[in-house]
Amino acid sequence: MNRLEVAEATLEPSVRPLRLGFLGVGWIGQHRLKKLLHSGLIEAVAIADPVRAAAEQARGLAAGARLCENLHALLSQDLDGMVIATPSALHAEQTLAALASGLAVFCQKPLGRTTKETRQMVAAARQADRLLAVDFSYRFLQGMHTIRNLIQARDIGDVYAVDLIFHNAYGPDKAWFYDPLQSGGGCVIDLGIHLVDLALWTLGFPQVRHISSRLFAQGKSLEMAHGTVEDYAVAWLDLETGTTVSLTCSWRLPVGSNAIIAASFYGTQGGLALRNVAGSFYDFRAERFWGTARQTLHDPPDDWGGRAAIAWAQRLRENKQYDAEIEHAVTVAEVLDAIYGR
Repeated sequence: MNRLEVAEATLEPSVRPLRLGFLGVGWIGQHRLKKLLHSGLIEAVAIADPVRAAAEQARGLAAGARLCENLHALLSQDLDGMVIATPSALHAEQTLAALASGLAVFCQKPLGRTTKETRQMVAAARQADRLLAVDFSYRFLQGMHTIRNLIQARDIGDVYAVDLIFHNAYGPDKAWFYDPLQSGGGCVIDLGIHLVDLALWTLGFPQVRHISSRLFAQGKSLEMAHGTVEDYAVAWLDLETGTTVSLTCSWRLPVGSNAIIAASFYGTQGGLALRNVAGSFYDFRAERFWGTARQTLHDPPDDWGGRAAIAWAQRLRENKQYDAEIEHAVTVAEVLDAIYGR
């Protein structure tokens, strides 16, 4: 069974649903809650969010869930795991507490704001021998799985260039995103993190030999020490395989659509690309290229948004113990730290 088949699996009637707590139930938290409930794998036992209206709305999705005032109250419940979708500055502390209480954790990205935080969280999961996963959701697009399989089968020969693009015409609507101490950075850690993970995961996580970057805020070159986050970034990664990866991402760039999202892979025998359709944040097309010819591999619709959480829940149902796959999150964090020059 591959990762997509695992993510699509539903619970056998004879198996007890996982008892989960949900910490942070804004838009993303509620979306993951709905998808997990729909999978039949879980029971939402308890919910906590400092915004009472969000907590009440989430409980409307999960009849019988208990509203808790805070993390401590959540940890007092009889849980198998916790889903965390809170501001980035809280991820490390909350994940460490949940792991120390013997719970598995599924955390919204970024896992940590820095490599140091991410390493601490992974080390805690290893020590507690508990499953830890991060919401790198773009891995679970059907088109991306096809692209990865073709690349690993050397369908396009040796991959020598990767182009990654993520332009969000709007940018975040929460103030903490714009405080580097709380967020860990701007558009790179918000958007670029997905594409860095996607490229390295697709290529089998080769070693990154060299990284260079330029960051901008409102059109001016940026130094993170000035307390401002970037809204435009370009970066270049040189891999041990000889492959070069270019990354461009932004908030509020005037690109003429809601979003431009793409991951393109160019090899000695052709190309493969995942690209959003008509400015959508959700609809993607996967294509194969030979010179001027192209073949569509996957078109929308593809209900992919909750598959990462469902795959974690399926894995947790089978085995709650530590999975070394999460160590790749440290590699991604190292790349982001290098992009930020820290």
